Amino acid sequence: MGMVSFAVALMVTLVIMSHCIYGREFYDDQEIKVQQLLKQLNKPALKSIKSEDGDIIDCVPLTSQPAFDNPLLKNHTIQMRPSFIPESDSTYTNKKAEAITQVWHKNGEYCPENTIPIRRTKKEDILRAESIERFGKKTPPGILEVTASGHHEYAIAGATGGKFFGTKASINIWKPSVAHNDEFSLAQTWLVSGDGGSLNTIEAGWQVYPQIYGHNNPTLFIYWTRDGYQTTGCYNLACSGFVQTNKQYSVGAAYTTFSQYNGIQYALNLLIWKDKPTGNWWLRINEDVYMGYWPGSLFTSLGSGATRNEWGGEVYVRDGVHSTTDMGSGHFAVEGYGKASYIRNLKTVDATNTLRDPAGLYSFATNSNCYSYQKGSNGTTFGSHFYYGGPGKNGNCP
Repeated sequence: MGMVSFAVALMVTLVIMSHCIYGREFYDDQEIKVQQLLKQLNKPALKSIKSEDGDIIDCVPLTSQPAFDNPLLKNHTIQMRPSFIPESDSTYTNKKAEAITQVWHKNGEYCPENTIPIRRTKKEDILRAESIERFGKKTPPGILEVTASGHHEYAIAGATGGKFFGTKASINIWKPSVAHNDEFSLAQTWLVSGDGGSLNTIEAGWQVYPQIYGHNNPTLFIYWTRDGYQTTGCYNLACSGFVQTNKQYSVGAAYTTFSQYNGIQYALNLLIWKDKPTGNWWLRINEDVYMGYWPGSLFTSLGSGATRNEWGGEVYVRDGVHSTTDMGSGHFAVEGYGKASYIRNLKTVDATNTLRDPAGLYSFATNSNCYSYQKGSNGTTFGSHFYYGGPGKNGNCP
């Protein structure tokens, strides 16, 4: 009987030891992968700026940025300025937006010439992700899951028919409440071509996404993919793709300014267009800040133009169950200016490099009891525009 007890005790000890060893090996392997990714993303900086929100902005030489780790960009010559800027066919003058700044600007420090500001990736940023491999990436499919399980909700306007070589809009900035760290609320524009595993997108806007940024402040973001969000593309500069040329703003850094209910309104003015001589897709913000570009070599079907251009709000809720995560201001579209969120001065860029009002806009809200959409009146300085948003879970949105 004693021998049996000893054998059982020995087996239990061996099992416990094997689990401890396996756990240690798993931890060591994870730590190695995290450190490798940090080394890959955080390039040597000429200067670092500490932001009051805890971010560190590294001033990285233009030629050392993550984009140039991409084999598609081997021997790439940086395009410092676009070859042209699309001209508008409209008689409307955009309403001037209030100046917007990022938190790291507060101490008055900026990056030197020939460098770009990159938000430093921290270990905890990576550990918050779904997995190390999916860090900085959307979960596929990442666009318009209208018939899916209900994880994504949209309030959107869009244009199809023909080819689009750019998009423009002024997107109202708010600070929506997000119920859980792995949920997000955003407002953006999409340029889309292809479908399924060959879907190409260029995306830009602002978002509140605690899982990525570690805070609940509205943040300037960009995204791209060439294979339907499977393996290519990422948020901001979390992979090799977007080439930044501007030293004033950092993609992935939080804004200090956002709209107040019945108060001052702030907006992000975005223009994206294809620079036909080079094939690059340029991004401009705030009417005069040329952020950089997505090289044409990143894409397949988008090279011949987008087949869909969309603008709107999106909320991701975990488990497919409605939460109290806001879209936009957290108020329904019917409340209008200063209360509901807006996207105004919608434009598309045609084959002649002209900015035009989108023809035959379609629109939809996946669940108008949670988040709604309302077209704005024509004939104002807002041009083609709409209001959208909502509080999420409520008496009519269980």
